[in-house]
Amino acid sequence: MEKPLILVTNDDGITAPGLRSLIRVMKEIGEVVVVAPDSPQSGMGHAITIDSTLYSKQVVIDHEEGAPLEYSCSGTPADCVKLALQELLDRKPDICVSGINHGSNASINVIYSGTMSAAIEAGIEGIPAIGFSLCDYSWEANFAPTLASAKKIVREALTHGIPKGTVLNVNFPKSDSEPKGIKVCRQARANWKEQFDKRTSPTGKDYYWLSGEFELLDKGEDTDEWALGQGYVSVVPTQFDLTAHHAIPQVNNWNLNEH
Repeated sequence: MEKPLILVTNDDGITAPGLRSLIRVMKEIGEVVVVAPDSPQSGMGHAITIDSTLYSKQVVIDHEEGAPLEYSCSGTPADCVKLALQELLDRKPDICVSGINHGSNASINVIYSGTMSAAIEAGIEGIPAIGFSLCDYSWEANFAPTLASAKKIVREALTHGIPKGTVLNVNFPKSDSEPKGIKVCRQARANWKEQFDKRTSPTGKDYYWLSGEFELLDKGEDTDEWALGQGYVSVVPTQFDLTAHHAIPQVNNWNLNEH
């Protein structure tokens, strides 16, 4: 039987250790093609390139036998998936995996995540997709403890499928040992308490540096943040239909059509 075709992408760039780790474990499952940004694109969300030229080229990162076909792309993570599906792949992938991100994409972070936006772009096109993230922002983060769980989740997704209109947001706790297990969760309610550090450049121009503190507003024991805090891998089925269906009756009661 033909091996499953796995599209691998990320937002940290094609040389990022998290991506290289994910590629190695995906090669154990199927045929891998990599299309990833040529430079870091963290926090890009679902941005796409529409006002400048998009470039892509085949690159060789790994020189070992059996290395996958790889392309770097000048655009965003969502661009990478669009380009892969429309131009670079000769058949539709069986699954798209994005990551492993250097840093958490749990809770409200999913809104800003380029990693998850790549997965969502694939999901929009009807391709099963998973975003993987490790709760460690260091470039030297230890990804080894994540790999067995990542492999298991992808195998299960290929076997059982992912519900229509859904992608999986998977986060791994920061640890030097194997996680306690895997928990399917809901997204925790949280936000960022942000502030801007105002500074002045040597030329006298003001500029701003964004900083902030993560504020968890949810004490539930069924959330991604709770699972991660307890040493588990969190899996949040995430939909890209943003309709607030529960709010439709209330808004319908407004006097929207009265003159």
